Amino acid sequence: MFETVDYGVEDRVAIIRLNRPEVLNAWSGHMGRDLTAAVDRASNDPEVRAVLLCGAGRAFCAGGDLNEPYSRTPTGHLDLRSTIEKISTPLIMALREAPKPVIAAVQGAAAGIGASLALACDLVLAAESAYFLLAFTRVGLVPDGGGLAFVNARIGPTRAAELALLAERLPATTALQWGLVNRLHPVEKLESEAMSLARRLADGPPLAYANTKRLLNAAAYATLAEQLSLEADLQQEQGESGEYEEGVAAFLEKRPPRFGTSHEKGSTTA
Repeated sequence: MFETVDYGVEDRVAIIRLNRPEVLNAWSGHMGRDLTAAVDRASNDPEVRAVLLCGAGRAFCAGGDLNEPYSRTPTGHLDLRSTIEKISTPLIMALREAPKPVIAAVQGAAAGIGASLALACDLVLAAESAYFLLAFTRVGLVPDGGGLAFVNARIGPTRAAELALLAERLPATTALQWGLVNRLHPVEKLESEAMSLARRLADGPPLAYANTKRLLNAAAYATLAEQLSLEADLQQEQGESGEYEEGVAAFLEKRPPRFGTSHEKGSTTA
């Protein structure tokens, strides 16, 4: 049914697996649409009582696929706002509004939108060797997918600022100490442990879980929709500034980016 994710149900647990291992499950528009459809399917299936989100291969999700082309506005700028509003925002809201517990099992990299995706889940289990990375500013973007909202709610603005502005890897061991993730496991046991926890939740009271998620959303994410809308506006500003295109060019050319030196606001070339 889906081209970029695998979907199956086992023991009343919907298992949604990102399946682009050849590119470390890098985020694409197609994957975003597939994931939203898969989450909606799980949410509306009365036989499903919990959801497990994981990645095929060595990584959970290494961030956005920088080789994927974006559409452009009539003025010639990258149309980042449309991409966010049509693809990532519906997915993040689907995860938060799903009436069933959602567990993320993170191995390898959870970077950029991949980190946002994992942290949008209710419980996050990680391999001891995994890491999280809000890599957005490295390529001249701002965090999206609700990334800052989730980090801020979990561990506060001081560490959220550090992760977002410095864009440094956060090892899973430190993420556990900080309270960003719930549990760590050896990578070879990660999925079995995550599935065991998902089965436990599947045996629990479904209405109580659904209403508990409503309370969590009201307490921690009451302004999430507004945050996602602001992300779309600010990401569009980044797309028009030239910083994103310089950041991507530098990454692909394996050189340091030259932000603020060789381009002006509104340029479309690095």
